[in-house]
Amino acid sequence: MKLVVGLGNPGPQYRDTRHNVGFWVVDEVAARWHLRDAWRERDEALYVKQAGGSVLAKPLTYMNLSGFAVSRLGQFFQIEPANILVIVDEVALPLGRLRARPRGTAGGHNGLKSVIEQLGTSEFARLRIGVGRGDGRRDLADFVTSKFELDERDTIHAATLRAADAAEMFISDGIERVMNTFNAANDRKQEENGA
Repeated sequence: MKLVVGLGNPGPQYRDTRHNVGFWVVDEVAARWHLRDAWRERDEALYVKQAGGSVLAKPLTYMNLSGFAVSRLGQFFQIEPANILVIVDEVALPLGRLRARPRGTAGGHNGLKSVIEQLGTSEFARLRIGVGRGDGRRDLADFVTSKFELDERDTIHAATLRAADAAEMFISDGIERVMNTFNAANDRKQEENGA
């Protein structure tokens, strides 16, 4: 059994913001599983579970407190950290780029920092989705809680669909396969663009 958690901020004012791409990914996977309307609430999170299978979750706390829900759901469903995938926005990656890792630091992301603190380990998989950085003079908190520009929406929609593919691959095949497939695809695309 695996736990896939998309991080974001609850409430309609944050629904379409950069910080909420993790929510979008688990919503997409839930729709693919025909569980779009099956969300239940537990331990300050919404979750859906496949019959006899894996769990998708969206913490209802704000981003910097997400770890509580991840930890409690992991305990409730008896899922070890190595079988958890946390999906987050990443300002250090170009818009639409995916980067999967089996473990690591928070890298300045408050949601990941909270998960590491609450789990007591950084030994869980993470999938970062590039949301760009925009104007470096703009306050970072303001930027990540802003909506995508019109010319960014197709790119982030496509990235959300690829990230949902990656989440399903994590469930069926594990993080190594996700890394080999999605990180490699990013690297090939970068080479094609001459970077």
